[in-house]
This record gives sequence, structure tokens and C-alpha cells, in this order.
Amino acid sequence: MARGKLRIYLGAAPGVGKTYAMLSEAHRRVERGTDCVVAFVEHHDRPRTEVMLHGLEQVRRRQIEYRSALFTEMDVDAVLERAPAVALVDELAHTNVPGSRNAKRWQDVEELLKAGIDVISTVNIQHLESLGDVVESITGVRQRETVPDEVVRRADQIELVDMSPQALRRRMAHGNIYKPDRIDASLSNYFRPGNLTALRELALLWVADRVDEYLQQYRGEHNIRTTWQARERIVVGLTGGPEGRTLIRRAARMAAKGSGSEILAVYIARSDGLTSASPKELTVQRTLVEDLGGTFHHVVGDDIPSALLEFARGVNATQIVLGSSRRKAWQYIYGPGVGATVARDSGPDLDVHIVTHDEVAKGRGLPIARGARLGRVRSIWGWLVGVGGPVLLTLLLRELGNGPGLANDVLLFLFMTVLAALLGGLRPALASAAVGSLLLNYWFTPPTHTLTVQDPENIVAIVIFFAVAVSVASVVDLAARRTHQAARLRAESEILSFLAGSVLRGETSLDALLERVRETFAMESVALLERRSDVDPWTCAGSVGPGPVARPEDADVDMPVGDHMALALSGRVLPAEDRRVLGAFAAQAAVVLERQRLVDEAEEARRLAEGNRIRTALLAAVSHDLRTPLAAIKAAVSSLRSDDVAWSDEDEAELLEGIENGADRLDHLVGNLLDMSRLQTGTVTPLIREIDLDEVVPMALGGVPEGSVDLDIPETLPMVDVDPGLLERAVANIVENAVKYSPDGQRVTVAASALGERVELRVADRGPGVPDDAKDRIFEPFQRYGDAPRGAGVGLGLAVARGFVESMGGTLGAEDTPGGGLTMVLTLKAAPGHVPAGLDLPARAAP
Repeated sequence: MARGKLRIYLGAAPGVGKTYAMLSEAHRRVERGTDCVVAFVEHHDRPRTEVMLHGLEQVRRRQIEYRSALFTEMDVDAVLERAPAVALVDELAHTNVPGSRNAKRWQDVEELLKAGIDVISTVNIQHLESLGDVVESITGVRQRETVPDEVVRRADQIELVDMSPQALRRRMAHGNIYKPDRIDASLSNYFRPGNLTALRELALLWVADRVDEYLQQYRGEHNIRTTWQARERIVVGLTGGPEGRTLIRRAARMAAKGSGSEILAVYIARSDGLTSASPKELTVQRTLVEDLGGTFHHVVGDDIPSALLEFARGVNATQIVLGSSRRKAWQYIYGPGVGATVARDSGPDLDVHIVTHDEVAKGRGLPIARGARLGRVRSIWGWLVGVGGPVLLTLLLRELGNGPGLANDVLLFLFMTVLAALLGGLRPALASAAVGSLLLNYWFTPPTHTLTVQDPENIVAIVIFFAVAVSVASVVDLAARRTHQAARLRAESEILSFLAGSVLRGETSLDALLERVRETFAMESVALLERRSDVDPWTCAGSVGPGPVARPEDADVDMPVGDHMALALSGRVLPAEDRRVLGAFAAQAAVVLERQRLVDEAEEARRLAEGNRIRTALLAAVSHDLRTPLAAIKAAVSSLRSDDVAWSDEDEAELLEGIENGADRLDHLVGNLLDMSRLQTGTVTPLIREIDLDEVVPMALGGVPEGSVDLDIPETLPMVDVDPGLLERAVANIVENAVKYSPDGQRVTVAASALGERVELRVADRGPGVPDDAKDRIFEPFQRYGDAPRGAGVGLGLAVARGFVESMGGTLGAEDTPGGGLTMVLTLKAAPGHVPAGLDLPARAAP
């Protein structure tokens, strides 16, 4: 069965019209004959949204009772049984009530999609998991209901429902979003123009990134190499020289002029000659470009202008920033330079900026190298000088009549041979030596106009000329090849050094390493394949790029790594000299993969060890602490059932009281064990609502002796955003622990106060206290400090209390009580709209 398609309406804030747009789309599909149902839509008492539900089939909801309250959630089974073509599911980031089929609504949606049902859903930008910290810094509120970014990114279609902050505030003021009693608080807190503008920008940029991913995928699938200027991307060409920092900062200023612009700095390691690149300077420039929000890329290329343009077009860049040449004037005899060549060949789709700097015309650290791979133009010039040069020199010397003499003629022809070797290498130089020998013999050696030589000295001169010419050409060619090899090794060492440094710093994941391979060797896709044995099929351990191969035999280049692993590259065939570096990359990829698996295994071992520790402590607790109240209950019941003793009413009452106390103690121990199990498995889901502390704290004191606690909860305290049930359990555990360690006759103090947007509850005792190095350990499971008696509990009370408090967004810590003892400090967030007067603090909008 084909997977269903997911369409998401994304908004910047509540009330922009996501649900309305979703219902409008549903009506359009129903009119076209599509089987469309409402699986779950929440209209929040908004009349216009409620009207849009008319005429649409609604699947029954599932009712769930939780904490004596009745809630409704989407009935996944009912929707699957109905099996519509399209299902509407509102609020994708919603957290389901405990007892539901799944913990999150997006997991319900995944089940519908797997069943082949198309889903239309809604979500706000603040609910994306990766933006939690950003949204909190803007609004001051941490979003508790989130959805993984990947769930939204995998959607087949994302539609932005946009509205200006002014229009949204007008809609709020007209009562189209919230009820009248909440309008003023919302407009002055969460729905302030600054908050809405920032959230709107987040939504626009996130959707723009998603559109860019679609564009890159489309260009790759259709092999489009020309630049589409849909978004500004600025490529900065670096040479490793000191001018690089100037270029990066200039590119950053250019990017700042347009929102959403990207900076990509690229260093192309020369493979046709030595360069003056400084590894230290490249490291500084890499750090600078990353600090400015850009990315750094390292590429090997024989032809630097072509490699730079290829990289720019590959990333769909719109601008290239290069520095003015550091060459001195005489060095331009070797060519026009990288900047001029890139500007000439960039075409109309790429703008090239040549930036001046302090290093202009100061020369390079090392001379430009002469490699054996001189390129087509250099080879042509070498042949022209080697063959045409002697001919032109012959014509020139013939015009001079007698000329400078045979000895000088030989030197001039030898100069032509050396020049041909410098320009074109060995073969043009050999041709120049042969042509020069023939011309010297025919035109300048008596008897002229014949190939015979009369004077033996002239024969020796011509032979020596040819031998010297061949020797000089061979030496020049050998030097060129050695220079090329040195440059090649330097480029390889730079890449390997960079690779080793990244791995040692722990910066390289498997995907990042494979992406570096793809960039370095200009490949379309790279995959790391492995199999268990020679007969098992290959599986992909990691890949980058479109269309990675499934078998090494299908790749353009494959590099074995051991017996059952291979690095497969697609795009082009690599020369033999590149396989050495590729082999290093392949070996490192295997190491990174193994390291990732070892980290995962270590984490799993840590979890197992923690589970074993808890199980061991639990067994110890069961063997004594749980058996103690059971033994007391058993003894009391046996005594009451005995026919040998006639118990008085007072004795029976005492025994029954002992049974009740043992049962209460046993219930408390089992309750803490169950709560710790819920915390360990992550199944605690707070139901947050606004409540006053004086409604919760007194109820938490029922388990301690009367008169053992002094309570001070001011009536002016702001309300707090908590789960009342969890808060009551947490406070009860804290107070019971304080009373247990307090000396006889010393009361425990429970006091609350407001500090800004926080509310603090302090529980202070006069017990022995806890050293500073043990203050964190007392919150770990099965920890009892000091000489607490075995019957005092299993050491879970404070661990459960901290777990419950942190699940509600609060904190729990321990401090010394002035004068002796321990103070537990419980910090909670004040409810939105209930912070003390005089503070302009942001508040959370209702979902």
C-alpha cells in the first residue's frame, strides 16, 4: 500500500487562519468528489471556524478519563476503520492525554499515512523542536508541545498561512481569536508587535529554507547547471593569503543587505604548482566565516578558475568575491590571473566582485609552479615556439645577411629550445631541437642549402647543440614533473591534515565526512556500503548526494575498506593519483562509523548499567523496606484472628491502627516506586493549568503530624502554571523528608515568595544538614543520607519530587539553612498574566 501524502499549513502564531484554510481546502476537495473527513479539528469557540465544520463528516472522538476529568482525543482506530481518502488532523504538535494510543498527535498522523490515508494538518512555527530556544528568547516562554522538524520537513506540501502583526492584533481585538476576558492580557504579552514580527520572520525563513531544498533537488534531478538567482549565495574564493579575512568581511556586508543570503568560502588546493597557502591562516579564515554564519569548503582542482566556477554553479551561487591579484607586474607574463579568468568565463548568471586589499601587487610567498599538466593553451604555445620559433629565427637571421656567426646562431637556436621546454614541456623542446638542427645545417653551415657538412668542427657544433638542447629539455621537464608531484603532495597533505584535525576535534560525523569526500573529488554522490559476509547483500551505512549506488560494482569509483566494506562514488572516474587520498578518506569513514557504533553501544551499556543498579536497589528495598510494613500488618492481623487471646477494645484499636499505619506506609513506598518508574520511562505528562499555591500546599501536608509544620503562603502570590497533582506529590515528599530529619520539637518552615516571573517555595528544617558535596546525590534514586534508619524509606522521595518538578518546567535544589539544617528550594514559573505589577514580562499564549 502506498504511503499517504502529508500537507501542512504552517503559521507564525495562533489565530492567523491555519485551521480555517485547512477547512476551506477540505470543502474544495469534497466539492470535487474526494472522500474527506474531519479526524480531529479544534475550533476554540471561534464562530467562523465552527461554521466551516458544517457540511463535513466528523469521525467520532475517543473519550479518556484522566485525574477525574474527561478529555477527548482523536480516535485513530475509528479513522483507520473509516479509511477515508483524506483526513483533517488539527494541531500536529499536540500532546495526547495519558492513556492514548500514542504520546503525540504527530505519531497518530504517521499511522494514518502508513495506512495510505492523505492527511492535512496545521502547526505553528514555535512548536518546531529546533526553534525552542529561539522562541523562548523572543517570547520568554518555553513551548512544551513540540514536533520534530524532520516530521514537518518530510511533508509533501507545506503552505505558509501568513498575516501581518497589525492585522493579527486587529483580529484579536475584534474577538475573533480569544474570549474578551483574555484579549487585553494577550495583546500586552504574547501578541506584542515585536514578538509577532520575530515569529513571522522565523516562519518565512524556515519555509524559504524548505523551498530551497526542493529547488536543489529539482536542479539535481534535471541536471541543471546554470544559476537560478532565487536566493543570494555569495562564494568567497580564498587563496590562504592574508587578504582572505578582508574578502570574508566584505562578503558578510554584502550578505547583510539581503535577508536570507548565504556565504560559502572555498579554498581550492592547487594541483598544478606550489602555492603560498598558510594552513594557520586558513584555520583562522575558516573560524571567521563560521562565526559570520557561513560555511567553509576545501576542494582540489587542477584548473583553479574552472574549479571555482564549477563549485559556484554547483551550489547555485549568484555572486563570487575575489581579491585583487597579489602578483607583481612581471608575473602577468604567465597569464591573466584567476580573477580575470573567472570574470571572463562567469557568464551573465554570475556576478564577480574584485575586492582591493593591502596585499595587492606585493607578490606571492612562492613562485608560480610549472607542472607537467600545463593545459591546452600552454601546450599549443610550446609547440608554436618549438616549431615556429626556429623558422622565424631563421628568417630573421637571413635578413641580417652575414649574421652574428655560427656560434651565436647555435646559441640563439638553443634559446628557442629552452623557451619551448619552459612553455610546453619535453616534446615541444625535442621538436625544437630537431628543427633547429636541420635549419642550422641547411641555412648556416657551409655548404649552405644542403644537408651535408663540410667542416668537421661544424658537425661537432651541431651534435653538441642537439645534445645540449635535449639535455636542457629533459632537465626542464623533470623539474616540471617534480614540481607537479610536490604540489600534488602538498594539496593532499593539506586535505589529510584538515581531515585528521576535524576528526580529532570530534567535528566530523559520517555524513559530514562523506560530504567532504563528495566536495573534494567533485562527485555527484558518495555512499559507504557494508555487508556481513561475501554472500550477504550490501547495505548502506551512510550516503550523501542524489541517487547513491546500492553496490560497489555500479559506482564509477569504489574503494574497498577491509573485506566487507567499500566507499562507492558516482559522477566521474578518478585518476590513479587521487586514489591515495580517497583511500585515507575511506579508512577514516570506517573509523567514524565504528566510533559512532561504539558510542551507541556505550550509551546502551550505560542505560543497562543504570537499570541494573536500580533493579539491585529495588530488590534491596523489597527485601527489607517493603517487607517491614507487611510483617507488621501480618502480625497484627494474626493477633486479631487468634482465638487464644481475648483482646480488649483498646488493644484491638491499637492493632487496627498498626495495620492502617503499615498499609499507609506501604502505599507510600509503592507509590514512590511507581512514580520513579514513570520518570525513568519518560511517561510523565503534566496537565498544566493555572492554580494558587495555597490551594495545593496545604493538601500536601496531610501525611505529616499535625503541628510539625509552619506554613506561610501569602495571598498576594501570583498563580503558577503547574500540574496540581504532580506538585502536591512533590511537595508532600519534600515536607515528609524534612519532618523526618527534624529534631523533636523543631518545626519545619514552608514559605513562598515571588521573584520576578518566578515563584519560590522554600522548605526549611533544623536537622543535621547535608555537606555541599552530597547535595546533588540526595536527589538520585535509592539514596539515603547519613544514619537514616532502614525503615525510613527506600530513598526515592526527593528523586521523585525533582523529576515531577522538572517535568513542569521548574527546578528543585538544596541549600543550607542559616543556623543549621537543610532548605529545599522549589522554583516554579508564574502563570501568564499573573506576574507582579510593575514588571513587563512576556507571557505564554494559550494553545
